Amino acid sequence: MELDRARIIDQNFKRRVLAQDFPQAKSLTTPQQASLSKDSFISLFDSQLKSRHLDLMARLLREQNKGFYTIGSSGHEGNAAIAKVFRKDDLAFLHYRSGAFVIERAKKDPSIDIIYDQVLSLVASREDPISGGRHKVFGSVPLYIPPQTSTIASHLPKALGTAISITTSKAIKNNTFTKLAKDSVVLCSFGDGSVNHSTAQGAFNAAQWVQKTRRSLPMVFICEDNGFGISVPTTPDWVEHIFGKRDFLHYLSCDGLNLADVTVAALKAEHLARVKHEPVFLHMKTVRLLGHAGSDIELQYRTQQEIEQTESDDPLLHSARTLCEHWLSPQEVIDHYEKVRECVKAATERALIVQKLLNAEDIVSAIIPPLNPAPIKPNAVVQEKQEQKKNMAQALNLALSEVLARYPNTVVFGEDVGKKGGVYRITADLQKKYGPLRVFDTIIDEQTILGTAIGFAHNGYIPIPEIQFLAYTHNAIDQIRGEAATLSFFSKGQYTNPMVCRIPSFGYQKGFGGHFHNDNAFAFLREIPGVIIVCPSKANDAVKLLRASIELANTFQRVVIFLEPIALYMCKDKYQPGDNLALETYPPINETLSLGELGIEGNLKSDTVIISYGNGMALARQAAFELKQDYQIDIKLMDLRWLAPLNTQGILKEIQHCKNILIVDECRNTASLSEQLMALIMEQMHPSPMKIKRITAKDSFIPIGNAWEFILPSKDQIVQSILLMLQTH
Repeated sequence: MELDRARIIDQNFKRRVLAQDFPQAKSLTTPQQASLSKDSFISLFDSQLKSRHLDLMARLLREQNKGFYTIGSSGHEGNAAIAKVFRKDDLAFLHYRSGAFVIERAKKDPSIDIIYDQVLSLVASREDPISGGRHKVFGSVPLYIPPQTSTIASHLPKALGTAISITTSKAIKNNTFTKLAKDSVVLCSFGDGSVNHSTAQGAFNAAQWVQKTRRSLPMVFICEDNGFGISVPTTPDWVEHIFGKRDFLHYLSCDGLNLADVTVAALKAEHLARVKHEPVFLHMKTVRLLGHAGSDIELQYRTQQEIEQTESDDPLLHSARTLCEHWLSPQEVIDHYEKVRECVKAATERALIVQKLLNAEDIVSAIIPPLNPAPIKPNAVVQEKQEQKKNMAQALNLALSEVLARYPNTVVFGEDVGKKGGVYRITADLQKKYGPLRVFDTIIDEQTILGTAIGFAHNGYIPIPEIQFLAYTHNAIDQIRGEAATLSFFSKGQYTNPMVCRIPSFGYQKGFGGHFHNDNAFAFLREIPGVIIVCPSKANDAVKLLRASIELANTFQRVVIFLEPIALYMCKDKYQPGDNLALETYPPINETLSLGELGIEGNLKSDTVIISYGNGMALARQAAFELKQDYQIDIKLMDLRWLAPLNTQGILKEIQHCKNILIVDECRNTASLSEQLMALIMEQMHPSPMKIKRITAKDSFIPIGNAWEFILPSKDQIVQSILLMLQTH
């Protein structure tokens, strides 16, 4: 039994074309009906051939240990016709079987050597123009194709967000910051297996909701249906059944084996999306050749007869039949086929001698985006004098209003942020002041919220999405981890999606328990490379840190997670009940905090220090006050503020002469920030401090009612820990 299906498909194509043994047409659409001339059809066929030979070369390179894991496009070459129909500046979030699409689109830019570029990607070359050898991806800045890494539906929400941003841009006056043309369309392709993913279903549902409520969404979902999700067959007619009659989403179907039929359907889709501004679901039925991916062996889940039957419907054979029926001889078709093979071989020989990634520094250099070459210049605004001191909630509300006034490319959105002003009224009256285009409610779906943020960022905006509670972020963490944070890495910083994601966070909400509303763990955010995490512990800092976060997004194109301690929103007292010292004067507009800047309070010369953040810092202040009042003990306080990346050098400098170090971390004992701090101090401080201790929450979810007091750190624990440290000397 022959296992080298690539060789068989290659040989069968030549044999069957010369014998004019072509598969029977499944659809009757002719090139003339699609307005495809001889030259345009041959050009599409050329793109199909180049994609196929790149797949064959990828297999050969892998056999020679010169190439790496990759997913081929064989069987999906009909998507070249979609690329031909749509404009080069229609942003395309592509499926991993989009080789022919990319090659056809590259013909719209003669300066691109697309074959050589693709081979550079196959061999993980440092000179690969999109990822620099970090991943085998389809992507190109001049071709408006952001790279996608694992496109199992995770790219659909951000494609949707980009389409919404185009609609929004049309209505915003004096808009000079957006990157995409106001009449452009967003394309998003995926496989039939992906339509069942909850992320995909959320995106389709959101598209329908947007179309119904806003009546404008220039987007084309492209389902490339080959009948399989890796090894699991798609239920026959499943895609037609669930998408054929959806309200507010046009369904179009085409035969992916017939370039003319795909062209006709793509033209209809383009008219609906570009002219009528309505979302389209374009269902392209095709076949999958050579299995799912590099190491996939189809015989493990398909019979030899099934595999051969699929190979007999090779889309290249269907295109060759049309060429032989209208314009070319069989030998001319084969000559073109072999000419492309030689072109791919020559490109491969060039690519194999090009340098690979050199070291760890080379690899990680793309995690942090480059400086924005054209950051938005903030508007000059007259700051209203604030006579009354503010709590943190009031200060953040004013700060958001300030940001919206100063940065015309900012938008605020999320669940209940509009008329209601958010659960905690942080966004109160912002929609009234800045309008529903810039402050708007979304559906209750965190994947859609964060995907929309990524999409808006693709179009020149600084999105400020709100996730209603910290634990809700788990519902959509892949939008941050797998999409937002990886974009710079897999595009060498050529694509970025800056944002400031606000999240009401942490515990100490009296009478409000449960793991969803009163949650204290954020290790799942800290482990993401390149993401900045910031947390204020007082009202004045909240304003300055938000300003800094916006500037990090605007100038440095960073993804910022802004964690807001809910328990401190309405807090009035700083040290003891009734002092009202937590209420602070709103800071002047030019005051901000730099990335990593620590907050140092108390006795700066003390050899005893408490390190904390957020709610823990508020408790530390209370404990320090009691220690001073009752025990005449002066201590130093360090407010981290920036939780990722940690300012390790600054921390070590501030504690270098300290003998007693107490870390107060309201996160759980396991996987808390305190673990990283302990490791830093033990590894880097020489000599080591005489005493180092941490207070953390229990490894537990937070219960409802007053029982949270048994789980989370307290002021009394801090006081007793300091006293014990000092007594043992």
